Amino acid sequence: MATGGQRRKRSDRVAALGIPPGQWERAWASLRRRDVLGRIGLAAVSAVLMALVIQGWDPPLAYRTGYTPPRDIVARVTFEEHDPEATRVARERAKLRVPHVYARDNEPLVQLRAKLRNTVAELASAESLDEADGDTWSEFLPKVSGDAEPPSDEAQARLFQQFRNTFTGAEGLDQLDVAVSAALAPYEQRGLLHRLDKRLGPGNEHEIVVYPQDKPGQQQTVKVADAMLGDGAEVRHRLRWDLPSPEVSDLIFAWLYPRLATLETLALDEERTRRAIAEAADAVEPQVIEYLAGTTTLAPAGEPLDGRKLALLQTEHERFNQSRSVATKLVRLATITLLAFALFVLCGMYMRYRQRGPLASATRLTVLLMLAILTVILARIASHDAWRAEIVPLMLFGMTVAIVHRQELGLLLSAVVALIIVLAIGHGLPEFLLLVGVSTTAVLNMGRIRTRSKLIYVGLAAGCVALAIDVGLGIVYNQPLGWNLLSSGLRGGLWALAAGFLMTGLLPFVEKTFGVLTDLSLLELGDISHPLLQELVRRAPSTYNHSITVGSIAEAAADSIAARGLLCRVGAYFHDIGKMLKPGYFVENQGQQQNRHETLVPAMSTLVIVAHIKDGGDLARQYRLPQPIVDLIEQHHGTTRVGFFYERASQQQREKGENTPVDERTFRYPGPKPQTKEAGVLMLADAVESASRTLVDPTPRRIESLVREIAERRLHDGQFDESGLTLRELRTIEKSLIMSLTAIYHGRLKYPDQQTA
Repeated sequence: MATGGQRRKRSDRVAALGIPPGQWERAWASLRRRDVLGRIGLAAVSAVLMALVIQGWDPPLAYRTGYTPPRDIVARVTFEEHDPEATRVARERAKLRVPHVYARDNEPLVQLRAKLRNTVAELASAESLDEADGDTWSEFLPKVSGDAEPPSDEAQARLFQQFRNTFTGAEGLDQLDVAVSAALAPYEQRGLLHRLDKRLGPGNEHEIVVYPQDKPGQQQTVKVADAMLGDGAEVRHRLRWDLPSPEVSDLIFAWLYPRLATLETLALDEERTRRAIAEAADAVEPQVIEYLAGTTTLAPAGEPLDGRKLALLQTEHERFNQSRSVATKLVRLATITLLAFALFVLCGMYMRYRQRGPLASATRLTVLLMLAILTVILARIASHDAWRAEIVPLMLFGMTVAIVHRQELGLLLSAVVALIIVLAIGHGLPEFLLLVGVSTTAVLNMGRIRTRSKLIYVGLAAGCVALAIDVGLGIVYNQPLGWNLLSSGLRGGLWALAAGFLMTGLLPFVEKTFGVLTDLSLLELGDISHPLLQELVRRAPSTYNHSITVGSIAEAAADSIAARGLLCRVGAYFHDIGKMLKPGYFVENQGQQQNRHETLVPAMSTLVIVAHIKDGGDLARQYRLPQPIVDLIEQHHGTTRVGFFYERASQQQREKGENTPVDERTFRYPGPKPQTKEAGVLMLADAVESASRTLVDPTPRRIESLVREIAERRLHDGQFDESGLTLRELRTIEKSLIMSLTAIYHGRLKYPDQQTA
């Protein structure tokens, strides 16, 4: 008969031994979880968006005005650039070649011929020179120049008689009309101009465009010399050709020439001239300068870049990016995306092991990633050469993360975003060191924001660091120590100071958006004139005194573990506001009155006691208290057991002879358990302060025993499992609470004449 089971072989025993999974197996198992995959996908999408936002397919221009290149900057590609000065000169020359447009009106010449005919007819009607009008006859006599003597009376009488014989009668006058018309015909066709009209510029001084006043479409180009009367030689010659004698033709010319010299039949058409000038200027092709790849120097070494050189470098950079192949652009885009993804994953790993808050909620993580992308967008816009203010969005981002989460995470994320900003604006290692140095200074100086001027001093400190780093790095990277370098450093310092002022104004919105509280807001919230606290004093004064005492000892305990003591104090002020709705059911407010719980069953009493948590949360939300305060109200009892009524219910069960155990869940607070160190501290402070009031003789030893007992009970009950408190911190909290309670219940000397109350 067998006395035991079948013996297994050694190999079976080894195979059956359960070995814990290794590191890679645990990592693989973690990656297969849906929440982890979701957050990795979120990081991947954010990396793609980041690469698209910074236009990662093309490298940015790495120069700014004032930068002094240590070596010649040579063109990387052959390109042409528009030369505005040469184009302007070419267009001015084209304008000078444009003939101005004139309208021709021959009516003055027609009137002049008619006047000449009438004057000649009137003069020829006289029988002799003595009978003729002397003034009229003198207008026909040629002008005597120099020392020449005027013609004698006999000579004039002979000329007059010849003049009269030629033009007496209709036939002579008709001959005059024909001769004068022939002499003036060229000017009736081309126009008569005394001088060029230069109101619209000099224009073409050799040619003009002429058209009849009533026929604008019949334009012709006329040489300026042909439209000028000059000395009238052409008119004189034509008159001599058509009239019977030179003496008579000279008489007609003597009367006609002075009048023609002051007569113009051409008027400048400004509208058509302007149009012609504009068309000529527009017809000029833009002038370009060709720069050859590898040979043409765009910016010589040692000369600071000005606006002209920077524009030239920008043009060359655009041509260089256009010359890059699509495959090259895609490779760079993919590389930027992978780099951003790797940085986000590393940040996620840090948060998983050091600060799980942002990873615990997909919404928080999304907001954080979107804030990083928005920071890069604003920094890229603000990095314009006229502003160079990319430091402002980065400082605001770092300070916001430090306020919402912790300074360590603010430092890490600021460095990551600074690296992406440098990739976006392309200013290399000096810019990265500057951004990291300034953002680090701002984040490290955040600390506790208890005054309105704190952020301004943070901006001032960051500005001093910006000035020092910018000037120092400029010297290291061969920039001459001069006004350009100093002005760049001063500009960065002023922008950092401006970021401090801007963050001061944005602080309330940051607190409201992310549901956080700074010490400044806590100080304002902890004012005893708050309506809820005033109502608590009126309805439940003993509960108010209890809250004040709890706030004092909780603040000291939280400060001892480097937690937020002020948050604990202000949270303690409000943690029992739910009791004001039914103050008489809580022992500290009963005084000499009968205990109302004597008439209630334990379960009902428990419901009344536990209800102050929900009532407190509802009141806090009604008065719009910040979420961290609401959390402290709802978590300061966790899921602890209402021990007094639980024991009474158990005793009543035993007295009834029932063996069924009391359902413990009925006598527990609804929770949740403390989620932060501050909530854990407040739980202990509230419990030990209430329990210490029951001590008949609160000696230091008894107080210490009480605090240790309550802390151990809460620890074994699992109330601190989700708070993040360590055993070392828990012991530190106990010591602080013991010291505070001992100070409250310290002994006093009894004077000889003092009577016992």
